[in-house]
Amino acid sequence: MTPHSGRLTHLALPCRDLDTSTAWYEAHTPMLVVHRRVDPDGQVAWIAEPDRPGTPFVLVLIGPPDASGEHPPQPILTPLAHLGIELDSRAAVDEVAQRGRTDGCLAWEPAELPPPVGYICALTDPDGNLVEFSFGQDVATAISTRASAPDPGA
Repeated sequence: MTPHSGRLTHLALPCRDLDTSTAWYEAHTPMLVVHRRVDPDGQVAWIAEPDRPGTPFVLVLIGPPDASGEHPPQPILTPLAHLGIELDSRAAVDEVAQRGRTDGCLAWEPAELPPPVGYICALTDPDGNLVEFSFGQDVATAISTRASAPDPGA
């Protein structure tokens, strides 16, 4: 197997309260819980966009083995590391930002940044991880352009 034959399928993040985190992601992102279990290492939930075609990407949230006691947040994706979600319009980014303001989790006000970044805002999840929402990055076009470009090493 060559290093380029695999597919990125998931990112696992610890969370201090699985119910709170899954509810936050379902309220603020297009992702839904698609799998949930409890095993000896903790509580686990997979969240994804179940209707997205192609290879799914799953965010795996791992909570403590039990819900008793205080568990401090363990932010992993901060201050610049983040999950990125591409939206269909500037208005959708503004809506996410307003929802984040209302819920007290808006981390970055909406702003237009130079290409290829586009129009973005970010929210913090219940554990302090950043989730960016963008319009205009057009990741799919950038990837397809790269894939169809001639190999400079050829």
